[in-house]
Amino acid sequence: MFTGIIETTGKVTDIRAEGTNVHLTISSSMSDELKIDQSVSHNGVCLTVVAVDDKQHIVTAIEETLLRTNLNQLQVGHPVNLERAMMASARLDGHIVQGHVDATATCTKVEEKEGSWYYHFEYQRSPEHLLVDKGSICINGVSLTVVEPKGNHFSVAIIPYTYEHTTFNHLKAGDAVNLEFDIIGKYIGKYFEAYRSALMDQSV
Repeated sequence: MFTGIIETTGKVTDIRAEGTNVHLTISSSMSDELKIDQSVSHNGVCLTVVAVDDKQHIVTAIEETLLRTNLNQLQVGHPVNLERAMMASARLDGHIVQGHVDATATCTKVEEKEGSWYYHFEYQRSPEHLLVDKGSICINGVSLTVVEPKGNHFSVAIIPYTYEHTTFNHLKAGDAVNLEFDIIGKYIGKYFEAYRSALMDQSV
């Protein structure tokens, strides 16, 4: 489990395909602290460390992960948001994040407003993808607050610290991002989906 509070950013230094899998080599300030089999969030995707070499570590993305996330768009030199799994004794400063990406969204506009930034996104809406105003959303691994969700659009506000210490300072209109919706909202959506199905079965 993660919190959506980014520890550091890394840089992709090598990409190697093997069958339908892709091995990503990431250079970061915390790579030498990682251990093999450790879970690390990369742009919001929970991946297992398979090798550590000095200031670099390697993770493997399988075909399913590549199809459902924006990891398939990474190139050598691209920055990546990194977060290690939450310790049981740590404060939950963000919100509960599993590292399981639900969908991708497209950034439609970036607005700078007197020291903060508003990022606008468009995504394919579905019943289980619930967004509420001032609720939580994880974007590329970053825990953020939803602003004015309308239809298949929503926005988030980024403070200077988050802008400077995550990959948001590289994000521009047209870029794809990974979305993980709030786990509580997903459970509620599933509950009502099952409830509606039960009502329909009774009416037949």
